[in-house]
Amino acid sequence: MTVTASARRKARHYAMQALYQWQMAGASLNAIEAEFHTDNDMSKTDVAYFRELLHGVAKNLDDVEGTYAQFLDRSVEELDPVSRALLRMSTYELKSRIDVPYKVVINESVALAKKFGPTDAFKFINGILDKVAAKERSVEVKADKG
Repeated sequence: MTVTASARRKARHYAMQALYQWQMAGASLNAIEAEFHTDNDMSKTDVAYFRELLHGVAKNLDDVEGTYAQFLDRSVEELDPVSRALLRMSTYELKSRIDVPYKVVINESVALAKKFGPTDAFKFINGILDKVAAKERSVEVKADKG
């Protein structure tokens, strides 16, 4: 299957929901992943990317949270669950998937925050991820800003 932008978008959508479920219910990643495959039509989803985001965040959780936590105005624990899942996922992408442009990562996360997050969470997410990108992708960000 050729990976399309919409297949990646679906992967992020499901990964954010799966990460939310993982942090709220504490179920095993494999059980959550299996449940998503059972409950959702994954035929138009970049399943490999979904899996990488889900397992990559969990495997690198301390590093991922340490990266964005320095830019927060509160503790990680005080974040609403949707924002926390989005920051975890997007920070992982910014750190680990340099093949994906930083603007794509931020825009996708902002769109998910608008859809699932509390009011104005998208502004908060955008601000934090801009700072993460400036640190983790400094060359790309500088080149982009000209």
